[in-house]
Amino acid sequence: SRGFWYAAGTAGTGGLVYYELHIDESPTGRRRFIDISPAEEEKLGQAAYLQTMAQYRGQIVPRNAPADAFVRRVAHRVIGAAGLEGDWEVHVIHSPEKNAFVLPGRKIFVFSGLLPLAASEDGLATVLAHEIAHQYARHSAEKLSQAKVLSLLYMLVSLFVDPSLAQLGRSMTSLLLELPNSRQCEQEADEIGLNFMAMACYDPHQAVGLWQRMRQAEGVTPPQLLNTHPSSASRIANIQKWIPQAQMKREAANCPNPELTRTFFSRLGSGVAPF
Repeated sequence: SRGFWYAAGTAGTGGLVYYELHIDESPTGRRRFIDISPAEEEKLGQAAYLQTMAQYRGQIVPRNAPADAFVRRVAHRVIGAAGLEGDWEVHVIHSPEKNAFVLPGRKIFVFSGLLPLAASEDGLATVLAHEIAHQYARHSAEKLSQAKVLSLLYMLVSLFVDPSLAQLGRSMTSLLLELPNSRQCEQEADEIGLNFMAMACYDPHQAVGLWQRMRQAEGVTPPQLLNTHPSSASRIANIQKWIPQAQMKREAANCPNPELTRTFFSRLGSGVAPF
């Protein structure tokens, strides 16, 4: 009926206005939609943090154990250099998984299986700076905001078009929008993280070695089109392109020779990486 289409048009126009009013610019200048406030993001992150701590109860490495001290020292060095001081939580999970993740509200988790692959402070700094960059760029808020929009679209399709199309829409949206967006966020975190680790006087060239080791460890992976993360080969190519910019950040921070820096900071710890 005419009334239905009038209401649908009004709702659609209102939705577009709302969307445009919540367009935000990422730290690299990318336009994205975010309608979640930092306070809401913090609240959601706290709930996820408590759930994660419960899930890995008994596997959290005790405070000041060698691996915990090592990871927290590198993390706080990057956080300080990036000017992001605050109430950060950094935990190591005793697990063979080769991964790390960050939750909204400055909560970082590193699986101990990643540490041998990191191989050095510079390698670990590559991973931690990447996770810190996700927090800095508010990628969690971006993905949560996108999920709200997509959920609304699926609901409208189910109600007014054909419920069977909603499932097809989810699959196509994942392939055409969600996966590329996830890869965009990962690429952005790689670029920002490379600058952060350089500002902390780590050697950005060592990031290439980390991703080369990751490529060797990951074996067969899905094609990049079907993956939420860029391929390691793609990451290495991008990092090599960004190294000159990161090196300029390192020089601006008045960092000494990379080899001297590695030696100095390794002596602040145990002298041996706690792998």
